[in-house]
Amino acid sequence: MIEKEIILKLAKDHDSFYLYDENEILKSIERLKNSFKGVDFLYSLKANPNLRILDSIFSQNIGADAASLEEVKLSHEREVSKRDLQYSAPGKSEKDIRESIEIATIIADSFHEIELISKVAQDMKITAKIGIRINPNFTFHSDVGIPSKFGIDEDQIFENLEKIKLTPNVEVTGIHVHSKSQELAEDIIELYHKNVLDLALRFQSALGRKLEFINMGSGIGIPYNQEDSPVEVEKIGRAFHNNLEEIKEKLKPIKIYIETGRYLVGKAGIYVTKVRDKKKSHGKTYIILNNTLNGFYRPSISQMISNYTLEDYPVATEPLFTSFNSSQIGILKSEELREEVTLMGNLCTAADVVAHDVNLPKLEIGDVVIMNNAGSYSHALTPLQFASMEKPKEIFLEKTGKTIETKEKTIKY
Repeated sequence: MIEKEIILKLAKDHDSFYLYDENEILKSIERLKNSFKGVDFLYSLKANPNLRILDSIFSQNIGADAASLEEVKLSHEREVSKRDLQYSAPGKSEKDIRESIEIATIIADSFHEIELISKVAQDMKITAKIGIRINPNFTFHSDVGIPSKFGIDEDQIFENLEKIKLTPNVEVTGIHVHSKSQELAEDIIELYHKNVLDLALRFQSALGRKLEFINMGSGIGIPYNQEDSPVEVEKIGRAFHNNLEEIKEKLKPIKIYIETGRYLVGKAGIYVTKVRDKKKSHGKTYIILNNTLNGFYRPSISQMISNYTLEDYPVATEPLFTSFNSSQIGILKSEELREEVTLMGNLCTAADVVAHDVNLPKLEIGDVVIMNNAGSYSHALTPLQFASMEKPKEIFLEKTGKTIETKEKTIKY
């Protein structure tokens, strides 16, 4: 929990900012490592590529799940090894492959990508050790596969495996399976893990040689609203090791990865803004906040979706929309008087809504408002350029208590 005094001190110099707590990130890492002994983790940079966050996470021997060439380079600059830097995304170009093939483990997403990797590897006179992303014949909630833009269908992989094995300058050494993010039910995650391990065993048998790695994908979510319960990762870890125990002799000496993005950083970030104005219109009180839709988009996207559905629990569209009330509002002042207000941002659009008709402590111009669950898929997805306003700062609270204003990511070419 970030101390109130730290937030208020920073708010004297900044009208809106993200604040990331390193201690919370490190606690999440420790919880995962203690629950999954012997398993390696890959941080999904797309969740939050803030440079201070990357430095902190990679210092804990966490690898990288990169979804673009730029994310590959960010990870490589921070000395993540080729083995622990996996590049998995659909539609990679020949340029993407050529510039990443010697510094990352490329996960082929299609037959075409396998051919591109082969072409580049032949040109460079190297053998590329790759993984293949498989679209399995199961999901988190079903034992039947579904169409997907990601990966190659399981049946197609097995039908074409002999041909793949003959691909020049390419050696398949691992598989990647990822079906869903943000799952909170332990039993569903446990069954998914078991299914992936079974698939790996079948793939290894068909391949005719030992796999070097399995990337289990992600899935472990975080509680966003007050009705959610935290995932018991210890329980999932015990089930995982029980399943692995039955087959580990057949898979040894394989390296097992689990991806994690929001689990590490989602709860570690808050968004802080200030009241810019207060006004009444036809009996309704409006609070105008600084940089909301163009600073922290999550509350506004929830309001937009509520205009188009009558459902209380609409289907999530990750990572843009998880659920209603995915960020709770806090007021940093002692005030007994309360009032009903509508919170809006200072953009020149009526879509810039944070919350309609909420009962809050009475707010005045200059007061500080905070929103939680802002550590993942927040700054990275927000339309920061809308209306060319000053962007919110990103500030990193080190485990020592020191705060550092971080700069936007840069790549050395």
